Amino acid sequence: MAGTTSDAGKSVVTAGICRWLYRRGVKVAPFKAQNMSNNSAVVVTPDGAGGEIGRAQAMQAAACGLEPDLRFNPVLLKPEADHRSQIVVLGRPVGHTDAVTFPDLRLRLRDLVFDTLADLRREYDVVVCEGAGSPTEINLRAGDMVNMGLARAAQLPTIVVGDIDRGGVFASLYGTLALLDAADQALLAGFIINKFRGDLELLRPGIDSLTALTGRPTLGVLPWHLDVWLDAEDSLAYGRTLGRPGPPAGRQWLRVAVVRLPHISNATDAEALAAEPGVRVRLTIEPAELDDADLVVLPGTKSTVEDLQWLRRTGLAEVIGAHAAAGRPLLGICGGFQMLADFIHDEVESRRGRVPGLGLLPVEISFAPTKTVTRSQGTAFGEPVRGYEIHHGQVVRRPPELAPLITRPDGSAEGAVSPAGNVFGTHWHGAFESDGFRRRFLTRVAHLAGRHGFTVAPDTRFTALRERTLDLLGDLIEEHVDTDALWRLIEHGPPADLAVIPPGAP
Repeated sequence: MAGTTSDAGKSVVTAGICRWLYRRGVKVAPFKAQNMSNNSAVVVTPDGAGGEIGRAQAMQAAACGLEPDLRFNPVLLKPEADHRSQIVVLGRPVGHTDAVTFPDLRLRLRDLVFDTLADLRREYDVVVCEGAGSPTEINLRAGDMVNMGLARAAQLPTIVVGDIDRGGVFASLYGTLALLDAADQALLAGFIINKFRGDLELLRPGIDSLTALTGRPTLGVLPWHLDVWLDAEDSLAYGRTLGRPGPPAGRQWLRVAVVRLPHISNATDAEALAAEPGVRVRLTIEPAELDDADLVVLPGTKSTVEDLQWLRRTGLAEVIGAHAAAGRPLLGICGGFQMLADFIHDEVESRRGRVPGLGLLPVEISFAPTKTVTRSQGTAFGEPVRGYEIHHGQVVRRPPELAPLITRPDGSAEGAVSPAGNVFGTHWHGAFESDGFRRRFLTRVAHLAGRHGFTVAPDTRFTALRERTLDLLGDLIEEHVDTDALWRLIEHGPPADLAVIPPGAP
């Protein structure tokens, strides 16, 4: 599954096809050779160790009825700066790369990627592969292992997804095909148009012309749907408001502002809050929106110290400090928790050494060379909590009287609550997917914010919401895509007589 652009809909279409196949009783798995994202999920391996894959592949695994597997995303690049990324191979960080060194590294990783896909194909009836970016990044075609390089090596029939909401979808689909060389074009078997709003009959002449020009069918037109927003691959996919906030159960709304950090990671943590009726969650960099919020959230980040300095440069740090000083609730998750500390000692990511934090929680953080990657469980506010951890930072100083946010089964503290009771921090991602904990936390937040008319809904089930979303994606594929044609591609590969469209790759 390729796309004309990033965020064209490759991830959700792949998940939808996976769910459609799973519901037909097919043993199916997802695969993305190389992902670039700071939005990752933890995989627990048979030996009990933890590893990372892209969160979209974890979501696609759920669509297949599977637990995540490191093989579903063998290479993950986690951007740390504009030109530098951490490299995660089969779940384990192995170093760093930049735009200069990555082409050579990619050549060394190709065999691992191709062997991993071959291994999955032996184990599963169908493997649905997702590309990255666009397959016609002609400056990067040599050595490619995630788009047409992968398709060519494994002889995979390829479908290109185009986002009509961006405009220019027919030119994008045609141009994507026309800039491939003849051998790549021979694998491109059709198109899917995504995020369509309007009367399909008005689109029909364009679809017919595209078929006549390319000799390839448009296999489906997927409608733009309000309920497709969970587990976004990248924070850039989000609009300003997350989800579709339902009307409040009580008399008042709760307003949540999530700071959109430059290197934001695992922004999906906020989705569980946005799933609650009466909770409006916005990603923002506007000081006025932070000042107006009931709860401010500092999310995870791949570059804690860099983003902390950015908060100070933009004046957001001052607004956040004033919010906390007024007794209003503030939450930090992972890197956001680290920013709340008195001091950060970082010789690993930024190598800045001892850096003053925001001083809103009386702890110190030190970055360890070895990353903590694990799933965790405990209790908070009398409710069970589950989450996952992906971080170098460790709490190395905390006053014994400082209250934890979460208590682990062995009685040890995780995270912290400020002495004033309004600043909360935790290293755990995904904790707010635990329904009872989320309700208790939001009730506490509403009290601190003076939103006494806010009542948390008693029946929101986040896991059920995610399952409904996956079923919706499967429904969209069944209703709006030619699944008979999909099945023919799965069984027989691309047709043998596909036309070559000039000019081809330079």
